[in-house]
Amino acid sequence: METKLAWDLLPEEFPYEDKGCELFPSCLNCPFPDCLKEEPWGKERFLKSRRAERMMELKREGKSVKEIARIFEVSPRTVQRWLKAVGIQKSKIKMTKQNAKTKNRGSNKNTESSSQ
Repeated sequence: METKLAWDLLPEEFPYEDKGCELFPSCLNCPFPDCLKEEPWGKERFLKSRRAERMMELKREGKSVKEIARIFEVSPRTVQRWLKAVGIQKSKIKMTKQNAKTKNRGSNKNTESSSQ
């Protein structure tokens, strides 16, 4: 009888251990479609964006830039840069949504006027 090598096994027979990573405990339950560790700077980009979102939440709660800087152990200038970056990204998203709404309104007006 022939013994099968590990690379020759069917997926259900392969002895896979789902160890996850430091971001998520299980690869099979990870919310990302591709592994962040395999993307260039993927993990770092994810952690930085999560940190920036948290800074924005603290700012909305009424914390000052200096207080946020103390919490994250960075300079106040770093906090200002990250808040600006997150704010610009969010404003771009809002602007594209508003532009889509105004285009839809404009096309609705055109169809109404042509039907009269």
